[in-house]
Amino acid sequence: MSAPAPTAPPQRTGAAAAPTRVLRFRDVAKTFPDGTVALEGVDLDVHRGDFVTVVGPSGCGKSTLLRIASGLSPASAGLSEVDAQRIGYVFQDATLLPWRSVRKNVELLAELHGMSKTATAQAALDAIELVGLRGHEKKLPRALSGGMRMRASLARSLTLDPDLFLFDEPFGALDEITRERLNDELIRLFHAKGFGALFITHSVSEAVYLSTRVLVMSGRPGHIVDTFEVPFGADRTPELRFTPEFAALAGKVSHALREGHS
Repeated sequence: MSAPAPTAPPQRTGAAAAPTRVLRFRDVAKTFPDGTVALEGVDLDVHRGDFVTVVGPSGCGKSTLLRIASGLSPASAGLSEVDAQRIGYVFQDATLLPWRSVRKNVELLAELHGMSKTATAQAALDAIELVGLRGHEKKLPRALSGGMRMRASLARSLTLDPDLFLFDEPFGALDEITRERLNDELIRLFHAKGFGALFITHSVSEAVYLSTRVLVMSGRPGHIVDTFEVPFGADRTPELRFTPEFAALAGKVSHALREGHS
């Protein structure tokens, strides 16, 4: 089977001249109470229709970026603005409640946001269908594979129809085949929903495969040292990873990562 040629970048959702910005950081810094400087001088923007991935060495403040974006942790300095009515957050672990079925876990955020029972039930069923868990609604988390648990976690956030989706290395603990399959599912969901995404990963290949833009962070204190626009369109298939264009871009990102960590 021949490898697909790169296609034009996907168009942002909304008016082309004025895409909706959902996240803005300007000169953001974070210093913890023990004096550790995690971030300094971080600038980034995420619009609806942007899939922005951040790669960087361990301890450089990648997850801290997400906590600031979500409101779980304040910035110590700089400007952080979130213009999103609804935020989805997918953690490294699926964080499902073990006593609730798949359906009841998926309904949880909608319940907490005060949606009616009817709306909650419909949103959960729609999300379960979107992530490919139809037929597993009554199962408890212990009966699911790691990939299925992560699908349930995605579905739970999808019930809110988020404007901004935050992903903290959600596929890092999965085997390579499952991880690649979920990458494909996430690309499909991204293009179907048109949300803005900020995704954290240690995998350069995953970053290039998923994203419209890849940001490379330095070692601590973390700051953005390079930015790469990804020139591949919506119709990405696993074969893309074996093309010269993909390898060239992944190589550039890897080089910037090494340079930023030195």
